[in-house]
Amino acid sequence: MAIKNSIFQFSTIFIGKIGSLIFTIIIARLLMPELFGLYNLALATILLFTAISNLGIGETLIRFVSKSLGEKNKKKAKAYLVYFGKIKIFLTFIAILILVFSAKFISETHYQKPLFLSLIAGSLYILFFEIVTFFGFILQASNDFKGIFHKEIIFQISKIILVPLIVLFSLKYSLPNEIILFYLILGLTFSYFITAVFMFFVSFKRVNFIKTKKEKLNSRQTKQANRFLSMTAFLILSGMFFSYIDKIMLGRFVSVEFIGYYSAALGLVGALSSLIGFGGVLLPIFSRIKDKKLEQSMKKSIRIVLILGILLFIFTLLFAPLIILIAYGSNYNPSTNILRLLSLLIIILPLIGIYSSYFTSQGKPQIVVKLLILSTLINVILNYFLITSLLEYGGLLATFGAGIATLISQFFYLGGLIYSKRK
Repeated sequence: MAIKNSIFQFSTIFIGKIGSLIFTIIIARLLMPELFGLYNLALATILLFTAISNLGIGETLIRFVSKSLGEKNKKKAKAYLVYFGKIKIFLTFIAILILVFSAKFISETHYQKPLFLSLIAGSLYILFFEIVTFFGFILQASNDFKGIFHKEIIFQISKIILVPLIVLFSLKYSLPNEIILFYLILGLTFSYFITAVFMFFVSFKRVNFIKTKKEKLNSRQTKQANRFLSMTAFLILSGMFFSYIDKIMLGRFVSVEFIGYYSAALGLVGALSSLIGFGGVLLPIFSRIKDKKLEQSMKKSIRIVLILGILLFIFTLLFAPLIILIAYGSNYNPSTNILRLLSLLIIILPLIGIYSSYFTSQGKPQIVVKLLILSTLINVILNYFLITSLLEYGGLLATFGAGIATLISQFFYLGGLIYSKRK
């Protein structure tokens, strides 16, 4: 069962990354750098608001529901599900309300870019995105990774088919950029809606504890759940800021085409690093082994990732112009050197995944949380300093500044994880 679940996990991650890469390439070619930059800025902003609606609920739900199911206590599992479900609903609507009421300020005052309608559409995006992720957490807690695998296939196929058709239709009738982005975000939302319907029926069909009666959680159980939730909330918030702060800060200072160049390069780096990154798959494996076997597995994983990462890094460094040309076309030529700069992440990100999985599996997520918060602060400070300092030399150099800030903060994060492991 463990091997089967690991295969489903790896397959889900692989399909998700490949599907996202194909989608990104198609959308980038259709939108061109300027509109593609606007799209990435809008999506990064919307996804940042999903951190409010999550705050570690999924991870906490998986821990407590799966533990209850392991104890054969379906009533308590149902109680935890209802408890976290209520919190999830409340936080989701809080995130939606904040986004709706701040959309005008974000688009017109902070970014000074035509993003208002796409951010309004983002409120629906958050709703169905969170529904899908919540049902995914239920399936994961129930050890049903097959359903999650099928979910990913449905979402990626619907997204790749539906959204480009909407964009083509919008471009055909020469709609304004803001309207195109509005329809694009709605198209992504509809893909999540289709997936949410699938997840609803799968969850109620396969997860038998949902239909059982729940027992009431006592004060001790509630306190334990809230304590774990508060710790993982910092991890989720820091992780989301770490992931999107570069685009959000670039959106404040540079023209949108430079965000398009940066996003194109970063998308390729993410896809390439995912080919050798299997931190999520290692988590359950690391959880089941100890002492010498754990150390041996850790060293072997690091050795494999380092060798493959260095080879992919060299390949990307040498053939960056060709990779950009094949993937995005000549309009994205300025992305070439950004890709070369960010290609170091191909080595760094998979290693971070391994070390993070190690600490989480050993019940030490606080180490990851502290380092991630500190790395995020460094990332924000460096982004602001480098972007503003290099902006007088042009938007492209300011974009390089964001890339350098990302690299330094990721190096610091990895270094902190390695140091903590050796202590």
